[in-house]
Amino acid sequence: MVRVSNAIFNCINLIPLVLGLFAVAVSVYFSRGGGTVCQSSVRNPLLIIGLIFIVVSVFAFLGSCLKNTNIFLTIYSILLILIILVLFYVTFFALVISNKALSKQIAGFGVGSIRIKDYSKWLKNKYVDNGHWEEAQSCLIDSHICKTLHNDKHLLGFLKQKFSMIQSGCCKPPIYCKFEYKNSTFWEMPESGPDVPDSDCLTWSNDQNKLCFDCKSCKGGFLFDLRKQWRFLAFVNLGILVIILVVFNIGCSVRRRRNPTPDDAP
Repeated sequence: MVRVSNAIFNCINLIPLVLGLFAVAVSVYFSRGGGTVCQSSVRNPLLIIGLIFIVVSVFAFLGSCLKNTNIFLTIYSILLILIILVLFYVTFFALVISNKALSKQIAGFGVGSIRIKDYSKWLKNKYVDNGHWEEAQSCLIDSHICKTLHNDKHLLGFLKQKFSMIQSGCCKPPIYCKFEYKNSTFWEMPESGPDVPDSDCLTWSNDQNKLCFDCKSCKGGFLFDLRKQWRFLAFVNLGILVIILVVFNIGCSVRRRRNPTPDDAP
């Protein structure tokens, strides 16, 4: 029974080892290859996560293979407990900032129309306000997200295609500006000026590196997409928590069978 538990335990812990090595390899690749601003921003987190996975897996294998000591399994258990606590915190945090109604209550906003200020204060401060938008804007430009739009001879045909929230806000001027459509990324302002005195109408540029990337609509679409990603992260974390709790229980079982207490003795 002990051998079966050890085998299951080792097989499960092989997964984070592989994932950790992959994360470290990707981080090193971004470091040597220069990479875009977006890639540079995820390089250090990837490296840290990868090293944690590797260290946890190594302690698990050492604890499973070395029969004369329990110190490695003890360290492994402590690390897992810390990881579980961190995942609980990150999951709760992700649910808070990705829940519009809850985040507005926490941030002190009342019920109203969906605007940039209706998103969680943390998301705005982290990605839009305080000079952080330039980095997010650079990421959007590097992704060439607007070049994937289909050109059409007529405006109606262009608008029929399915836009993401980011494409809708960043790759074209707002429809209420009543700009004249030329192609997917080239619009002409009427001689009389924008039909609506909105700052987004004046911010639009036919420069492929500008477009509407500095518009309020672009920032709103970006925050909308971020909120979806954080909600997805919360559900992924819940799944990981379940797996880690199962692994933790198996590890405890291996440790008990390695050094049975008088109550466990047959």
